[in-house]
Amino acid sequence: MDTKQLSERIRVQTEDFSVEEETNKVKNSSKRIGGIVTFLGTARDFSKGRDIHKIDFEHYPGMAQKRLAEIREQALKDYDIIEVSIIHRVGEISIGDNIVLIVVGAEHRKDAFRACSWCIDELKRITPIWKKETTPQGEVWVEEHP
Repeated sequence: MDTKQLSERIRVQTEDFSVEEETNKVKNSSKRIGGIVTFLGTARDFSKGRDIHKIDFEHYPGMAQKRLAEIREQALKDYDIIEVSIIHRVGEISIGDNIVLIVVGAEHRKDAFRACSWCIDELKRITPIWKKETTPQGEVWVEEHP
């Protein structure tokens, strides 16, 4: 896959994304795809007993994309899937807005579910993207990734 094609599948961006458009890109990548699983992470207004007014995401430019590409490649290698797309937003995110999208296409749903679950867990584990929540009590950097 060339760099342009990879940048369609792996993105860190400030702009919102269309779940439908991104799902269609994966769906249209192969006629063998019979199951597509998506994970959509959105900004919620409550966390650990605190109201949240907004969330800011910072990242290590270049390295975050590299880690997402590694996650994609590992998922394609380890799971019986056909295609994976991972998009993560950075910058200021309003409550209710999209944050992260993972789309996995496979011949069968079980493989797509397993790979999608692994991708989000691995993203939270190794990707240098950090979350800061703004609460009535001030700003809080989130250290753990449930």
